[in-house]
Amino acid sequence: MELRFKDKGTIFNVGITVLAAVLSVATMLFGVVHFGLHETWPELVLNLFYIACLVMMWMYIFNYRITTQQFNYWCSVCVGITVLLRDILFAPPLPYYAIRLSCLVLSVAMIILLTYFYARKEWQTYSKYNLWLICIIDMAIATLYNIDIFLEPADQYTTYMMVEIWIRPTITYGLVACFVSEKKKVEQP
Repeated sequence: MELRFKDKGTIFNVGITVLAAVLSVATMLFGVVHFGLHETWPELVLNLFYIACLVMMWMYIFNYRITTQQFNYWCSVCVGITVLLRDILFAPPLPYYAIRLSCLVLSVAMIILLTYFYARKEWQTYSKYNLWLICIIDMAIATLYNIDIFLEPADQYTTYMMVEIWIRPTITYGLVACFVSEKKKVEQP
């Protein structure tokens, strides 16, 4: 297997992102085992999509049986499904209406952006701003959930929720880092 990226900065950037996402997913899987499947099965379903993204990232980084278009499409689908499941269909009950509404609006915007920017075939025409906008919106959603957790009383699930909230922004950061570096390769003669 050969690395797709040759620039040490890109390798470090994507590698740290993958490592952080793997540790976060491992923590959430430990939470599923610790609290029992009957209480945490939604987290297990989300983790399956996160693990799929991580496997595809690994395959993409090592240039192993996945094209850029396949990586683009399937990671976008996995992230979109997690946004749909966690933030729209089965959104956690947030006591603050403004935070709940903001999270819902940003989640719908995230799905629209994923559909528009990532699921199309001409992803090379996107600017860096287009790509980073997806990561920024995902981080804004995670920040709002974080604010809600800080405003509510802590319980046994607080630590795991704090970790789970930041898994998807970490994965979207890695996806964007891969695409930005791929875009640099395409622009070079």
